[in-house]
Amino acid sequence: MAIRAWGLAVIRPELARALMHWREVFAAIATGAFGLWVASLGGLLLQPVGGAIALLGLGWAIIAFRRTRFARPVEDPGVVEFDEGQIGYFGAGQGLGGYIALDDLTEIRLLTLRGRKHWRLKSREGGAIVIPVAAAGAVALYDAFATLPDVDMGALTVALEHDIPAQSLWIRPQPKSPVGA
Repeated sequence: MAIRAWGLAVIRPELARALMHWREVFAAIATGAFGLWVASLGGLLLQPVGGAIALLGLGWAIIAFRRTRFARPVEDPGVVEFDEGQIGYFGAGQGLGGYIALDDLTEIRLLTLRGRKHWRLKSREGGAIVIPVAAAGAVALYDAFATLPDVDMGALTVALEHDIPAQSLWIRPQPKSPVGA
């Protein structure tokens, strides 16, 4: 079965899904290409402006590529939301889910439970919420995690690709005490 796009062409559903999945990366690459084109027009104004646009596109492409690799098809129950500095997970049944503020987050672990990957987010008080990687809206966790101090987003993205039963990926750094205190 094919999908009609704007009544002009027929696109296979698999291709349409792939294009939608990578659309932010394509937009970032197009921005970088536009910047290179502007820089190629020459001149004291257009070269630096075009170079800045190209660098912006490159930076955006790197982040978009990581975010796209972080995203998974929705296959697990529940909904994730990131709002006002809080991560919320609304699990399906049995009281699963909850909220955790980013300021209270002390550890991020990636677990494999019953063959499915889950984020385990631990709070200062010792409580934790477990969020399926493939829950609806889980891609918002990329932006939430990116705001944490000393987090390595590349390591989090790569960890999703490997089958390790449990691994700690981030622990909140301890505040440095003043010298002589």
